[in-house]
Amino acid sequence: GKTASTKPAITQELGVTPPLGFWDPLDLAAKGTAEDFERRRATDLKHGRVAMAAFLGFCVQSLDAGKGAHSTVPYRGYVENVSPQEQWDNIPVIGKLQILTFVGMLESYGEIPGEVPHYTQPGGIPGYYPPLVGKRPELLFNLYDPFDFFVDDDAESKERGLNVELNNGRAAQLAIMAMLTASKGLIVPPLDAIEGFPKYSGDVMVPFEGQLHVAMPELAAWTEQTLAR
Repeated sequence: GKTASTKPAITQELGVTPPLGFWDPLDLAAKGTAEDFERRRATDLKHGRVAMAAFLGFCVQSLDAGKGAHSTVPYRGYVENVSPQEQWDNIPVIGKLQILTFVGMLESYGEIPGEVPHYTQPGGIPGYYPPLVGKRPELLFNLYDPFDFFVDDDAESKERGLNVELNNGRAAQLAIMAMLTASKGLIVPPLDAIEGFPKYSGDVMVPFEGQLHVAMPELAAWTEQTLAR
């Protein structure tokens, strides 16, 4: 196994998939220890999982079932038939803070070693998440294999599954960026050719636009007028 003092054979690692193979033109993967590599591998998996969730979320929230009328509105200020990004904009700031706090709690808990060592240590499993069931009465499922689909898988099957997840996550990262780009009206084949593809006039890089300003709008306007003289 790997140790923190040795560099992994990165050209043979999971995620090196034909036909592209090992692609690292700047030789970034070779820098650092094996522990550094495992940390980057875990980050790669996390980004891929978030991107897969974002991709599916964008698709669902673009359908009538997601953006249409609801017998019970999902949140205060819900507006029908708007783009996924506009749906996020319409969520009250307290709702957004709750979402981000929950994500931060999950991220922190994921760094706690569970039944296996931390992913940066020998014997650690990249992408593994400690069990949640039993920690609190309302927690009925684990985030890692909540329905015990992989309990009987052998090591080879788990390795193949992790490789598939890595590649799917990378594809999802490209896909969600393409969707966000196309929603700004830019040419992104084939998305720009889809009739009625959701468009967004706001800034996806400012998730709290208009909600978390240091100064009140009136004070900001006064400051701008004063400094513009």
